[in-house]
This record gives sequence, C-alpha cells and structure tokens, in this order.
Amino acid sequence: MVSAQTVALSGLQKAALVLIQIGKDRAARVMSEMTDDEVEALSAEIMRMSNVPREIAADVIDEFYENSIAASSLQLGHGGLDYAQKVLEQTFGVEKAEEIMERLVQGMQGQPFDFLKAADPREIVTLVSSEHPQTIALVLAHLRPDHAARVMAGLGPKLQGEVALRIAQMERANPEMVALVAASLQKKAAQVINSEEMQAVGGVEPLVDIINRADPGTEKMILTGLEERDEELADEVRSRMFVFEDIVMLEDRGIQLVLRQVDGAQLALALKGTQEDLRSRIMKNLSERARQNVMEEIDMLGAVRMSQVQEARAGIVQLIRKMEESGQIVIRREDEDEYVA
Repeated sequence: MVSAQTVALSGLQKAALVLIQIGKDRAARVMSEMTDDEVEALSAEIMRMSNVPREIAADVIDEFYENSIAASSLQLGHGGLDYAQKVLEQTFGVEKAEEIMERLVQGMQGQPFDFLKAADPREIVTLVSSEHPQTIALVLAHLRPDHAARVMAGLGPKLQGEVALRIAQMERANPEMVALVAASLQKKAAQVINSEEMQAVGGVEPLVDIINRADPGTEKMILTGLEERDEELADEVRSRMFVFEDIVMLEDRGIQLVLRQVDGAQLALALKGTQEDLRSRIMKNLSERARQNVMEEIDMLGAVRMSQVQEARAGIVQLIRKMEESGQIVIRREDEDEYVA
C-alpha cells in the first residue's frame, strides 16, 4: 500500500527524489537532456529535500520503475523480467536493482485487474482516462464486457476510437507486462496483481462483446471512431455484431421464445419504421391476440422520436444476446457451420 505522504508528492518532487537516488553521475546525464527551466526547477526541489523517509523513497522508485517499464513495453513491444532487471541495473546499479526486483516480484500475485471488478465504472474512467490508449485497451480487455462497456461510454469519442482499435488489434499479452501495467495503476487503485499464464485478452470478439453491451449512442461513437482509423477492421466488427434487424437469423421457435419476454408496448415501438418483411416475420410468430394488440399499439403511437425506437430495439437486442449466451436460442450467422438437429 502506498503511503499518504507518497501520494501527496508532486511530480516534480518525485522526479527530484529519483535523481537523488540514482547517484550524481547518472543524475547529471539525465539532467543534460533537460531544458534549462526543467534543470532549474529540479535543482531547487533537490535543494529543499532532506531526511526523506526510506519508505517514501522506495515508493517513488517503485513508481518510476513501473511507469518506465510499462511505457517501454507498450511502445517498443518488448519487456519481461530480464529486461526489467537490466533497466534497473543500468539506472540504479546491481545491488539496488536486486532490492527493487525482490520487493516487486513479491507483490505480483493473483489475476490482473481484479481490483477493478467491484469498482464503479465512473471510478475506472477517472483512473484510466489519462493513460495511453493501449493501457486502457488492456484494462478493458480484462474486464467483463458489460463492465467494460460502461467504462467505454465514459471515455471521450476520440479516445473511444483509439481504444477500440487497440482492443481489436490486440491478440496475446505477456503476463509479466500485464502485471507491470497493473502495477502502474496500483498507485491510484491501491493493489498490484499479476497473471500467471499467457492469455488471449483482446481481438475483435472482445470488442464486439463490449459494443454489444453499450448503449446505442456509445456504440455509434465507438464504431465511427474505429472506422476513421481502420475502415476494414470496423467492417469486420460490424459484421459480427447482432442488431435488431438480425432477428430474422433466428428460427421461428427462437423468435417466439424472445417475444414471450418482450412487452407489447416495447415491441410496437421497436417495430416503428421497420421494413415490411421484418415486421411480417415477427408478427407471424405472435399469437393472433398478441398480434392484434401490437398492431393497435403501433396505430396509437403516432409519430415518435427515433431515439425512443432505438432504445426499444436495443432492449430487445440485449435480451436476445443474453438468451444466446445462456443457450436458450441459437443465432444462425452466415459464416457459421450448419446445425444438426
């Protein structure tokens, strides 16, 4: 657990602490790459520091290590414990590097990002919104799709597109790197967790799962942002998504099972503005009495807002997705094998 004193430190103070601990020669080489203003500000901060508690100094070094390794792994595509050890040795020397590695490895246990499972989506948005899109994608790929969808909804449109692209392009994640990214977020969320095995954490399917659980507005923003960056990938995501019009891919029996759980008023609203063939397919799977009630509801509605129609359809789509997940119905997609009764 990071101490309150460490959390209260400014970025400038932490930078000064790092320079103090890496030694004069290394500090001089680092400062030679800075601007005059940066050197002046850091020098003044170093002068103000005296008798810093060992615990705070260790916390700051740990944070520096975690952030630098996580940034390197995301940008350069390499990492691991050996790489981390070399970076630490070059920065702090062999003895100090071994001390840091021992402390960090002891804290890397459990499953990555478990500490976010019970967190409110708004809290997660606050936690990750300033992170690199690749980091956010890694976090969302580890969350439940419905949880990740609510987090995605809280991100800005531009960031949604960047994150969606990275989730779709992600294939497998090195468990050591996952742990290091989780460790960098631990400074804000209070817990570091690691993964033991190589896992499939991203790709098109997880992104589709997230979008499928998002509200219509968020869904549109994600797809629009993704299309601006990779049109071909956006088309692939759309092809795997289930929309209201895809209800025709259900067998009659499946449609009947769905309609039994849909309120007549909601169904009437969802059918406003649909193509005749879609409406007919749904109507023929209602009982005569239910069909008559829905038709009366449609006539009574008059003109309605498109947003209301979309909301009604989204509710039915969510129901269909849940029923498919539970095995109650089967959606026959075009690229899937035939089913045998």
